[in-house]
Amino acid sequence: MTPTQEASVAAGRFWLKRGQLQRLFDSLGQAGYRCVAPTVRDGAIQYLPVSDVTQLPAGVHDRQAPGSYRLDAVDDQRLFAWANGPQALKPLTFAPEEPLWRARRSAGQLQFEPLDPVPEPTAVIGVRACDLAALRLQEVHFLDGLGADVAFRARRDALLLVGIECSHPADTCFCAATGDGPGLSGGFDVGLSELDTGFVVWSGSARGAAVVATLALPAATPEQGQAAEQQRLDAAAAQTRSLPDGALRERLFDRLNHAGWDAVAARCLACGNCTAVCPTCFCASYAARPSLDGTTAEQVRAWDSCFSHGHSVLHGRPVRADTCHRYRQWLTHKLAGWHDQYGRSGCVGCGRCITWCPVGIDLTVEAAAIAGSRGS
Repeated sequence: MTPTQEASVAAGRFWLKRGQLQRLFDSLGQAGYRCVAPTVRDGAIQYLPVSDVTQLPAGVHDRQAPGSYRLDAVDDQRLFAWANGPQALKPLTFAPEEPLWRARRSAGQLQFEPLDPVPEPTAVIGVRACDLAALRLQEVHFLDGLGADVAFRARRDALLLVGIECSHPADTCFCAATGDGPGLSGGFDVGLSELDTGFVVWSGSARGAAVVATLALPAATPEQGQAAEQQRLDAAAAQTRSLPDGALRERLFDRLNHAGWDAVAARCLACGNCTAVCPTCFCASYAARPSLDGTTAEQVRAWDSCFSHGHSVLHGRPVRADTCHRYRQWLTHKLAGWHDQYGRSGCVGCGRCITWCPVGIDLTVEAAAIAGSRGS
């Protein structure tokens, strides 16, 4: 081994040839994990269970713009040359709908049974840096408070995360501006950076190091490491969107009566698409679902949105009865109120809310229109 290769091993960077990626899938399967990875379904890249590397989106690029998402086939064998699809990690940890507990009537008495999930160990391959940052925010919400959410904890503990550094950001991405990408900085077990001929590989946790060790990989060369670093820098430089700089929290809260709220509300459909695809949103509703024979009832939690009519109902009346106030609640909470609750903005710059808005509302544009730039 050359001195430069020894230095690469010491830095924990290894090389996996493109044709050998199946070895990672096989190693994870042998360790007892089912693999979830990006695949193309219904015209979008989605995270679904896979068993073979051929199920990944080879030669696929995405074109994203406000209210627009398209996939193109290109003459390129890269598997991760796209920014993101509508999903993040959120459905794997915070289930879109799940029963929390069951009440059972027996002999005139009520008995209560917890319905804690028992998730299958799952390795998620191809997680982006922005989604790792979003997962950390959800962990703070669900796990760091007065009591940990049992269902979230069980699902999170079952995940092994294989991160991938983003090389082809979409036009709607701005993770570099929020400090959440495109390079991996933490929260993953195994890290990947895809180059034309293969992958630079490194570990981010003890579990990840055990997986990498099973692959018996050679060290990455300095040139491969430099190429991965330059690719990350280029991906950051390619992003053109950003949120207003300066004291955004204070400026938003100071402008609750700004005319911009009415202007954006005139376009907004209050459909909730933005909150559904947002990797950090955590609003939920709760309902009792009795059985037809009346002997049992389950308490069910389901995703909700601050854009829905019932979300703000108190004592039979909605606090935010119109779209203007609902959009204002979403934007000010995401970009301002989160600083008070969680110490940072609730936006990780993934751009999904821009892409998947049916009318193409751009969060960065609306925030700038209302809050203005520094000193305005």
